[in-house]
Amino acid sequence: MKVLLSQDDLPRVWFNISPYLPEPLPPPLDPVTREPVSPVKLLDIFPDPIVEQEVSQEEWIPIPEEVLQVYALWRPSPLVRAVNLERALDTPAQIYYKYEGVSPPGSHKPNTAVAQAYYNKISGVKRLTTETGAGQWGSSLAFATQFFGLECEVYMVRASYNQKPYRRILMELWGAKVYPSPSDNTKAGRTFLERDPEHPGSLGIAISEAIERALEDKSTKYSLGSVLNHVLLHQTIIGLEAKRQMEILGIYPDYIVGCVGGGSNFAGLAFPFLKDKITGDKPDTEFWAVEPTACPTLTKGEYRYDYGDTVGLTPLIKMYTLGADFVPPPIHAGGLRYHGDAPLLCAFYHHRYIKACAYDQKEVFSAGVLFARTEGIVPAPESAHAVKKAIDLALECKEKKEKKIILFNLSGHGYFDLSAYDSYLKGVLA
Repeated sequence: MKVLLSQDDLPRVWFNISPYLPEPLPPPLDPVTREPVSPVKLLDIFPDPIVEQEVSQEEWIPIPEEVLQVYALWRPSPLVRAVNLERALDTPAQIYYKYEGVSPPGSHKPNTAVAQAYYNKISGVKRLTTETGAGQWGSSLAFATQFFGLECEVYMVRASYNQKPYRRILMELWGAKVYPSPSDNTKAGRTFLERDPEHPGSLGIAISEAIERALEDKSTKYSLGSVLNHVLLHQTIIGLEAKRQMEILGIYPDYIVGCVGGGSNFAGLAFPFLKDKITGDKPDTEFWAVEPTACPTLTKGEYRYDYGDTVGLTPLIKMYTLGADFVPPPIHAGGLRYHGDAPLLCAFYHHRYIKACAYDQKEVFSAGVLFARTEGIVPAPESAHAVKKAIDLALECKEKKEKKIILFNLSGHGYFDLSAYDSYLKGVLA
């Protein structure tokens, strides 16, 4: 069963959860003075409209018409009931997923990429730099910049650059220049290559490279695909649509699930529903953030100030972190290989509005295969983490004989990850 909205139902605003925080977010700190950073300092790497959204306390932020016109290429995205998966599990639970793989780049990432490209364009920016793990964010920004006449430069974590050549090709097809990170294109990259010429890279290193490039040229700005407030804001179009679709069905989720690397796809689905939990309208809904055991930021990290990048070019932000110098193993869920998480997500997790769990790579791929064989869509390795938790919750409902409603974000398809599935099917996946 699929619930589709018309383009007349496309949300015209994004939802900002910041006014609903139990307490204000701890401010970013200057990496040198350790004093709170003025928003003006962020203008070194972001344009004015993005900085305004980053610190906004307005609950509803209008979506520009130019952004809506690009969104209309694939939005609203479908809400689908996973009936075949329910049957395979023999569960009384109802399982629904919001499918973000219908976007041209194949994931949820264009929701913020398009917005950021637009705001940079109207601010006179000529080029955007960024990092990418699995390539979903890099390809989304490359896609978005084409609509607004911007150059795009992407630093792709070397392990993913080697594992996922088709993501690189897709970025280049949309006009981006793509470099394996660490690269010899920046001082930061050269430093790590000198230590290890075969360095697998990390998102923290790639961020350092992209920011370094942005700081070198006033016509260049940096674009981030997760973690910061404005990114999570843009993603809330997912949850706003999902709420409307569930209202049409006359239901409300008992469980909301999403994978977490930096936090944007989880927050995008969860935050519009989380408001109802905070206000007491739906106090019993459970929110599950799912991460890999190879990079267990929420489940094993410390809640403290840390750098967003490895070199230390970013302000210090308070988040759950494994340490800015943490280099995770080269698992196939490249988008989840980040040492920290979004401050907004971390704050709500710290105050126990959100729960977290972690799975290893093999059990995640097992869930992805089951989903593909029942629902027909091959989930991205990142999204398969959410699939795994949804399956576990459905089996718990079976054991307890509970007719609960489970909603998860299928944040992207895995058709560029077939080599990883091939390794799993051959029994050689680490």
